[in-house]
Amino acid sequence: QVQLVESGGGLVQTGGSLRLSCAASGRTTGSYAMGWFRQAPGNEREFVAAASWSGGNTYYGDSVKGRFTISRDNAKNTVDLQMNSLKPEDTAVYYCAADFTRRWYASTRADDYGYWGQGTQVTVSS
Repeated sequence: QVQLVESGGGLVQTGGSLRLSCAASGRTTGSYAMGWFRQAPGNEREFVAAASWSGGNTYYGDSVKGRFTISRDNAKNTVDLQMNSLKPEDTAVYYCAADFTRRWYASTRADDYGYWGQGTQVTVSS
C-alpha cells in the first residue's frame, strides 16, 4: 500500500501564496505520476496539476495556469504545489494523488489515480 500525506494548507488573503506538500510512503518503489486535485463544497473534484515521474511533463487546469507550479523530488518521494496569486475561488480541500500506471506522462482524470491523501484545506479570504 501507498500512503500520501498532504501538508501546508491554511488561511490566506486574496493575492497571497501557499505551498502544499505531499509525502508518499509505503510501497513507493517504481515510477509513478502524481497529481493535485481539489474539491469545494457542492462541487465535483477538479483537476489542478500533475507531473510525470521525471517532472519533465507537467499539466495544469485552466483555472490555475500561470499561478500554480507543481514540482517533485523523487529522492524524498514528495510533490509540492506552489500556489501564487490566490483567489477566493481557489478555496477547497486539496488532495494529492498517485498513479502507478503512468510514468512518462500524467493523467488529468481523477479516476486514473489509485492512491489519495486525506486532503488539506485551503481557504482564501476576500
